[in-house]
Amino acid sequence: MSRVVASRPPVLLATRSAGKLRELRPLFDALRVPVMDLEELGLPYEAEEEDAIERFPTFEENALAKARYFYEVSGGIATVADDSGLEIAALGGAPGVRSKRWASDRGVGPAGPTDAANNAELVRAMIGVNDRRAKYVCAAAYAGLGREIVERGEVEGEMLSAPRGLQGFGYDPYFLAAELGRTFGEATVEEKATVSHRARAFRALLAATMRTD
Repeated sequence: MSRVVASRPPVLLATRSAGKLRELRPLFDALRVPVMDLEELGLPYEAEEEDAIERFPTFEENALAKARYFYEVSGGIATVADDSGLEIAALGGAPGVRSKRWASDRGVGPAGPTDAANNAELVRAMIGVNDRRAKYVCAAAYAGLGREIVERGEVEGEMLSAPRGLQGFGYDPYFLAAELGRTFGEATVEEKATVSHRARAFRALLAATMRTD
């Protein structure tokens, strides 16, 4: 892996999620990659436009669409973005790319993404299901400087019928990570980063951008 020089320009981390920013900033810091987020850049939330970006059937397509969009609206700042979600074997891979809006897609709970509604629908959908296998998936994408790169990360586990822990976000309290032996809701940010789908995808992505710099 090539060294990151101090003059490397900042990368735009294109997410509105406070949870993702909390998890990813330490990773960028550890690799000495300067990063800014959308709020720091002063890009206002364009709800209708941004919600329409993630319309594709795969994590990779959605992540790249998001990176391309914010590369353009930022005026050409190299951008990284992701699309992440939960795939449950017994549900045919659902909620998948619709993880953030699963409950509202199914007409349950309020419109838009809410963790409480999504988790309530998860518990309901898993009643009587014996096969609890699941995995978290993340596709991380880079757009800028004439290059586009997409990397994928996964972590295997199983779904619990009751939440454990107050950390993390999304489905984390229900996801028992096999490599940790505890839920992502019980794990610290540092523990989660050792095995998480998002950390794996972004480490691979940043390594790829360094190799081609």
